[in-house]
Amino acid sequence: MKKTLIAGLLAAAANFASAGTVLVVVSDQDRLDLKDGKVMQTGFFLNELMEPVQAFIAAGHTVVFATPSGKAPSADQKSDDVTFWGGNEQARQESKALLATLKLTAKTGSPAISLAQVKKAGYDKFDAVFVPGGHIPMQDLLKNKDLGELLTSFHNHGKVTGLTCHGTIALLSAIPDARGYVGKLEAGQRPQPAQWIYKGYKMTAFTNEEEEQAKGFLNGGQMKLFPQDGLLAAGANFVEAKAWSENVVEDRELISGQNPQSAKAVALAMLKKLH
Repeated sequence: MKKTLIAGLLAAAANFASAGTVLVVVSDQDRLDLKDGKVMQTGFFLNELMEPVQAFIAAGHTVVFATPSGKAPSADQKSDDVTFWGGNEQARQESKALLATLKLTAKTGSPAISLAQVKKAGYDKFDAVFVPGGHIPMQDLLKNKDLGELLTSFHNHGKVTGLTCHGTIALLSAIPDARGYVGKLEAGQRPQPAQWIYKGYKMTAFTNEEEEQAKGFLNGGQMKLFPQDGLLAAGANFVEAKAWSENVVEDRELISGQNPQSAKAVALAMLKKLH
């Protein structure tokens, strides 16, 4: 069924003379392992996923969703707060309505395909990739080998690559033996990897200052790694703005946003590159 789905989506993209296909990669996990064996229920941030998706669709692009295994992703229920839409209740309701229509988080019938299916379809079928935040990319995307291969292909072909908030940590997956490297980072080590395609790139992500101010989300737990620390250790040229302010950083094919407030702006910057 999903083979038919992706074929239909890719065919639909061909109907737009100037439109393309945006691959949106989301974690399929719903729990983040914290220090000392603690666990936090979490998922993607609603506005960080849906505001960009709405922008892509409004611009005529086809959106294809993928998770590492093809399992439906989960939303972080704490992100269902109108403040993340700048206090705009109508915008919040529109985002939630589209998410319900897409059935992305449905246990059965979700349109999400696996990263293996993306590879089989061919990376050339996609014009851009976007990774939203929420804490959950810290669980798996930062060390997923399939995602690292996809990002490397996009990098080599100069294809638009957008990420926001904790999603930017997914760039570490492009490090050879990302799993081993991330393990060292989580153990408190800060070695530079021998090779990273994004070394020296300007980028941003959820900052350490914002992590400190948002620690209430962790219910008393502590994260094993902060995105800013991980990206700096790997060799990123990290660009930090005032906490909770919109901050979008562009460098070559890469477009990154600092926080939930930057998600829509990341999408708009991606759309400019796509046209």
